[in-house]
Amino acid sequence: MTKAILVVSFGTTYPETRKKTIEACELAIQRRFTGYQVYRAFTSTIVMRRIKENENLIVPTVKEALEQMSARGIREVYIQPLHIILGAEYEKIVTQAKEFTAAFDVLKIGKPLLNSQEDYEKVRAVLLEKYGQFGEKSATVLMGHGSQHYAFTAYAAMDHMLAGSPVRLGCVESYPPIDMIEAQLQKDAITDVHLAPFMLVAGDHATNDLVSEADDSWYTYFASRGYQVSSHLIGLGEYAEIQELYIEHLEEIIQ
Repeated sequence: MTKAILVVSFGTTYPETRKKTIEACELAIQRRFTGYQVYRAFTSTIVMRRIKENENLIVPTVKEALEQMSARGIREVYIQPLHIILGAEYEKIVTQAKEFTAAFDVLKIGKPLLNSQEDYEKVRAVLLEKYGQFGEKSATVLMGHGSQHYAFTAYAAMDHMLAGSPVRLGCVESYPPIDMIEAQLQKDAITDVHLAPFMLVAGDHATNDLVSEADDSWYTYFASRGYQVSSHLIGLGEYAEIQELYIEHLEEIIQ
């Protein structure tokens, strides 16, 4: 077999959510593209190092995975990122892949979850289906990672498209901030808040920054302000609808 798909994510040190999200996406891709070998790579060197230390499991970088593919005689490679935005982690993939343009007959890179207007509309529909049905006085606040990269605007665009709905999106590391989201909830007389990650995996940020009872968590933030707070520790990669959107991006570059 000389054709392969490289599925790339940031990675996570949490084995359970890794299986439910990253591995689930990889298996969905393998089922759809039976004539291709499916490989895995991560972009976070910190995550890869910790997995090696804690689990004795080696996950390659994009560069290392492409070196392995080339050595095995693979001639066509299609890279599908499982990242959310066209940010710094996505640029890592592009930079590392550029070194191998002469090593393969075909080397193409798919887009992350949020790229086109159609992507945003499809993701909005999924979010409203999963998190928009909790009642008139309820709202779901999703935690995005955020970014210092100029692509951080993707989160604001997604939140803007959710305006007027029971679902809002804030970021733990950039814009929109949690206090801005909470001000809107006050305006809408919301009493019950549901928290969920707007991330591929329900890993470190979701477990610690979102739903824990730590002083600086979002759970504590809303509970201390009198809201009834419920948590949904589900990574986006667990949803078949999100897996399908990644597959659609992969089909675009293969076709």
